[in-house]
Amino acid sequence: MRVRELAEWLGATFEGDGEIELAGVAPLESAGANEVAFVGGRKAAQHADASAAGCLLVPMDWPGPSYRTVIRVPDPRAAVARAMSRFYPTAELKPGVHPTAVVGKDVEMGALVYIGPHAVVGDGTRIGVAASIGAGCIVGKRVILGEGCVLHPNVTVYDNCDIGRGTIVHSGAVIGADGFGYVMEHDRWHKFPQVGRVEIGEFVEIGANSCVDRAAMGVTEVGEGTKLDNMVHVGHNCRIGRHVVVAAQTGFSGGVVVGDYAVIGGQVGIGDKARIESRAVLGSGCGVLTSKIVRGGETVWGTPARPLKQHLEQLANLARLPELRREIADLKRRLAELERGA
Repeated sequence: MRVRELAEWLGATFEGDGEIELAGVAPLESAGANEVAFVGGRKAAQHADASAAGCLLVPMDWPGPSYRTVIRVPDPRAAVARAMSRFYPTAELKPGVHPTAVVGKDVEMGALVYIGPHAVVGDGTRIGVAASIGAGCIVGKRVILGEGCVLHPNVTVYDNCDIGRGTIVHSGAVIGADGFGYVMEHDRWHKFPQVGRVEIGEFVEIGANSCVDRAAMGVTEVGEGTKLDNMVHVGHNCRIGRHVVVAAQTGFSGGVVVGDYAVIGGQVGIGDKARIESRAVLGSGCGVLTSKIVRGGETVWGTPARPLKQHLEQLANLARLPELRREIADLKRRLAELERGA
């Protein structure tokens, strides 16, 4: 693809040599003469001149040298993501049902559906147009898979779960397993039946080995456009809003509510029935206690989670403790000397 063609496809303008042939995308520091790279921030801009990239995707106000071939875009990172999809298209699977797959009764399949080797599809399931079920997947009864939905190999979807259009579920993920619900009776834990459902919205992505548990009663929800990293656990009856981003190894206890556009870092623990309001940011490793509320737009860190400014002040105070101990020891020594002198 030529620079001119890439710029046109991105709906942007180029400067420099529009006839340069581009074969791929690479990092700024290692890109070659036939590759495109992007300038995503101030630090990257400092190294742009030294890059051997044939073309740079740069911000609209980039003041770089006139001899470089550049494409000016509002968001270089977003533009390079689009460019990568053009240079490295996803391999398309040939539609059809593999001979080793097991498909139950009354299964409805749209056109262009792919079902891979040794996959199992339960009775009464509905599979949308161009959906893909990878090798070894287990899809239960009365499941709905939306148009263009992709289940990578070895995904398990229990009965009575809905997965929306364009959603991607990566290998090892489990959708609809029982929530962690027990009641104590006669000094023994007894299982509380988990008879609810899971509803996953459109264009969600669920990472490898993540789990979304079914509700005890009612529905566990994951909203449109939300992205869950690998090894994320969503407990029963949680309601995760739209376009939420959750990093790896984060766990949501039962009944947690997360507002739209929240950002949640890795290894965050959230207690029962906590509420994370819209556009809140939870720093990596923080802990939100049971029934607590993180207000909309607020950034919190630490355990228990507290506003970032307060957390940083406490860290600064902790860092001063060794110095304070030395000062106290010195004061005690001087006081002892004064008492002896008296």
